[in-house]
Amino acid sequence: MKIAILPNLNKADAHKHTIRIIRKLINLGADILMYAKYHDYFHYDGIVFYQDFYEMVTYCDVMIAIGGDGTIIHAAKHAAIAGKPLLGINLGRIGFVAGLELNELDRLQDLVDGRYHIEKRMMLQVAVTQEKQQETYYALNDAVISRGALSRMIDLNVGFHDNKISHYRADGLIISTPTGSTAYSLSAGGPVIEPVMRCMLLTPICSHSLFSRSVLFGGDARLTVQTAAGDDNEIFLTIDGETSVQIHEEDTVAIQAADIEVSLIKIKDISFYEVLNEKLSERRI
Repeated sequence: MKIAILPNLNKADAHKHTIRIIRKLINLGADILMYAKYHDYFHYDGIVFYQDFYEMVTYCDVMIAIGGDGTIIHAAKHAAIAGKPLLGINLGRIGFVAGLELNELDRLQDLVDGRYHIEKRMMLQVAVTQEKQQETYYALNDAVISRGALSRMIDLNVGFHDNKISHYRADGLIISTPTGSTAYSLSAGGPVIEPVMRCMLLTPICSHSLFSRSVLFGGDARLTVQTAAGDDNEIFLTIDGETSVQIHEEDTVAIQAADIEVSLIKIKDISFYEVLNEKLSERRI
């Protein structure tokens, strides 16, 4: 089995734990693939380094992301585009999308032996139209349209299949996948959704209305968001907390289910609700 390793070496003790994982996988007979930028950090026979990241992803059988949820989500987009399954190993605080914890590395034997199942997760396709130019992004968690640091409350118009359905005066809006329902949307008062469902969740952020609540849309929905005329606040679109685009009055943000999915490797026989209870107890919500 050819396994591409994607570590986040900015995490505490990540280098040490990545070495543990690489050694264990090599001992299990796996071939390890890594991006060339990690060459100076890992000197082991059995590692093949690639100058071209996308070539590495093409040749691997599975991918392993080592880090927190952000690291795993970032790797998941590459895995989805390449059609490769991904295992997340948690080095972070929560690790909702992780398949293994550090005290469970003996279960890597199951990975190499093929004793795992695949869980499909929906992604969002986010198309931003600015001055007749369109840029497309993918999100596993959410797309957030929010005010700048010094801005006042903002006014946003939301459309459903190009028909205006609602106006929000708020700090912003979160449009999330079921996977992202346990992220920012949850903190903003949104519901938890089973991650294998196919739907979109819209949650206002600090809305200036007592009756603004989360709204759930079907998996075939297409939502559009535009700033209201005359709103001169700084407004930003943030994709999965890592890509930010400033949005202006004439711009349109269109959000729908992507035509690609993430394939997460699940080794443990544990339900989403057991994970939810465990993780939220740790988080002390």
